[in-house]
Amino acid sequence: MITFPNAKINLGLHILGKRKDGYHEIETCMVPIPLLDALEIILDKKGGWESTGIPIPGEAKDNLILKAEKLLRKDFQGLPQLKIHLHKNIPMGAGLGGGSADGAFALKLMNNLFDLHLDDYFLEEYAAQLGSDCPFFIENAPKIARGRGEILSPAEVSLAGSYLILINPGIHIGTKEAYSGIQPAEPKVKIEEVLADRSRWKDELVNDFEPSIFRNHPEIADIKSQLYQAGAYYAAMSGSGSSVFGLFETKPCGIDFPGNYFCFEKEL
Repeated sequence: MITFPNAKINLGLHILGKRKDGYHEIETCMVPIPLLDALEIILDKKGGWESTGIPIPGEAKDNLILKAEKLLRKDFQGLPQLKIHLHKNIPMGAGLGGGSADGAFALKLMNNLFDLHLDDYFLEEYAAQLGSDCPFFIENAPKIARGRGEILSPAEVSLAGSYLILINPGIHIGTKEAYSGIQPAEPKVKIEEVLADRSRWKDELVNDFEPSIFRNHPEIADIKSQLYQAGAYYAAMSGSGSSVFGLFETKPCGIDFPGNYFCFEKEL
């Protein structure tokens, strides 16, 4: 079986406060986008793990796909061995949720492959054990995320017909750096209210990570400025960066970014 885990972007991201468990309370709208990895899982007596495409740092045992497999094997004894191949295309550590998507899609694929008949509620419970963004990718539809990102509710938002340009300059933003410049605060208006009126997005649909990250990495801020100069109706950094996306009514012309930047364009 083969599946294609997709990335996500954040429409606004508020950091509300620090939790006792060390995480932060957040409020954001996550939307899937058609930037894809490829994941193949088949039954194989010998088993095995292989990855191609963008090199994945660290040890294989830390990959969320293999952690997802371990979670299921813990609760369901005697599952057959698997051969797993991931082709990595979504930039990592880029605020796009690629690793989280891989883990969540692996859960869904193994659920079908093993005939476990787990519904989305239980898959989301497993996904939450993998990471805060993982439950989002089970239903894989626009959602308002709260808590540490695992409390999901439907988002009345559609980007259908918009043209997306996503740029990643290859700058790694660590968690410590991302949160070091944050002053948690409750937003003045609920994100649902802002999302309902696209004319308010540019000024009110903010990502709280941007100010400090833009100060540290002005080239990321420059990407956002260029997207607005090209006519985007909304542009923002996704998650804690360093990817920046622009949404346009129609395909823009004349945008030119350095050749070493990762660029993705698609009509949604």
